[in-house]
Amino acid sequence: MDERRKESRVDGGVDETAVSLFVERFAAQLVQAGMARMPARVFASLLSSERGALASAELSERLKISPAAVSGAVRYLAQVNMVSREREPGSRRERYRVQGDQWYVALLNRDTILKNWQATMEEGVDRFGLDTPQGRRINDTLEFFRFLEKELGSMMGRWAAHRAEHLGG
Repeated sequence: MDERRKESRVDGGVDETAVSLFVERFAAQLVQAGMARMPARVFASLLSSERGALASAELSERLKISPAAVSGAVRYLAQVNMVSREREPGSRRERYRVQGDQWYVALLNRDTILKNWQATMEEGVDRFGLDTPQGRRINDTLEFFRFLEKELGSMMGRWAAHRAEHLGG
């Protein structure tokens, strides 16, 4: 294999262009769903890396972005539990890792958010009353959040069974 061809391969022989196309396509879909562009690109890059973990410098190089952009993106992704930080052994450098179950963890954390929203909606219904248009709208939102909470719990149980059956974990 000549040097030029070797340089265009990353992560155990996967073509760098193919990786880049995947990263940009998935990142664009995440942006369409509401995620900011840099966190979407960093997440897609981590997800598509062989180890599922990259250092800041590696992310900077792969995505052609500044270390500050990586830092901001990772801060957001860690906040929403989509990546974790870990120290490289014997170094002060951090590595960022995406887990196989990041979607499960992220959705579980939404449960706390739903409970907070429900509490606020309950206050709104109490404040405005069900005999007002705004009270009825707020109550409709409250019932939707209650429904989501119930369904999310049931769905997570089904996912755990599905994952164990199909992925052994």
